[in-house]
Amino acid sequence: MPEQISTFFAGQPAWVEQLAYALGAGALAVSFALAVHWLVFRTLHHVARASDSEADNILVRRLARPTRYALVALALVLAARESPILDELWEKVAGFAMPALVGWVVVAILHALVEAMALQADITVADNLKARRKRTKLAMFNRIASFVVVFVTVGLMLLSIPGVRDVGLTLVASAGLAGLAVGAAAQPALKSLIAGVQMALTEPVNIDDVVIIEGEWGWIEDIRTTYVVVKIWDERRLIVPTTRFLEGAFQNWTKTTAQLLGSVMLYLDPSTRIGPIREEFERQVEANARWDGRVQVTQVTETTRDAIEVRLLMSAKDSPTLFDLRCDIREGMLEWLADHRPEAFARTRLVAAEPVEVNGELKRAA
Repeated sequence: MPEQISTFFAGQPAWVEQLAYALGAGALAVSFALAVHWLVFRTLHHVARASDSEADNILVRRLARPTRYALVALALVLAARESPILDELWEKVAGFAMPALVGWVVVAILHALVEAMALQADITVADNLKARRKRTKLAMFNRIASFVVVFVTVGLMLLSIPGVRDVGLTLVASAGLAGLAVGAAAQPALKSLIAGVQMALTEPVNIDDVVIIEGEWGWIEDIRTTYVVVKIWDERRLIVPTTRFLEGAFQNWTKTTAQLLGSVMLYLDPSTRIGPIREEFERQVEANARWDGRVQVTQVTETTRDAIEVRLLMSAKDSPTLFDLRCDIREGMLEWLADHRPEAFARTRLVAAEPVEVNGELKRAA
């Protein structure tokens, strides 16, 4: 084959022959690599689809693109051994291409493993505390590990540049004040990164936790290394810095369990008999499918001159269910009082004083 190429380019400059040989070898190597990749991953796709595990499909899908370019790079390395021009060109780009491809493959494998492990943590079940904790740890680990891989990859790519390498060595040799300046400038970023690691270890919040923060009630939708996304009940998104959950106070309604207690307050006339109200409340709450069967209590918690405060205490499996249960009971009790005990509603009494006779005239006392 080389003799035939030499005969074809007879009379041409040597560099023309070398360039044509390099282009041909490169094209042949790339075509062969793409054909091998297509054949291998077509087989892997069939095997993954035949498997009952979704993790196989995730791994094959995540690795398809980075391995395609990695095989192309490997084929070019092999072809460069036969072509001086191609070898010289590869030497110039290898310092960038190889760390980038290796980093890409590592990140793809990392994401595939995390996504496959997350499939085992089903948060759609009723008791999903362990699953939410696992998914939170996986998400935080995935982001921190991805950051480290990208950071190392970019560093290796920059070190392949002689000028950048020399500058790096100079900075290391005189790293006194420069280190302090860089440390001060990077303090917010480092603080957020460390806060993200603390969030993964201490677990003040997990994915899908119900929290009250900044006066808003919502669910933890996403946890990043620098911020947390809280989905408010009206579908707004509240972006909260990660450090806020480590340095400030907030309410977590699902830290250990999603079960909650809730109350409905009724303000009734002091002469109201509590027995019938207690019986009606128990009847309504037991008939409501949202009640979890744990707590039902009727208590007079306060008295004033014109009213008494009656608290109807009940329980539910989680906060959205509890909210709906409280609304149901509030509506049902008000309707029952209006139909059967209208005199029980609190009212303000004004009692006129009895008239007295003064000098033969009837007058009311002041």
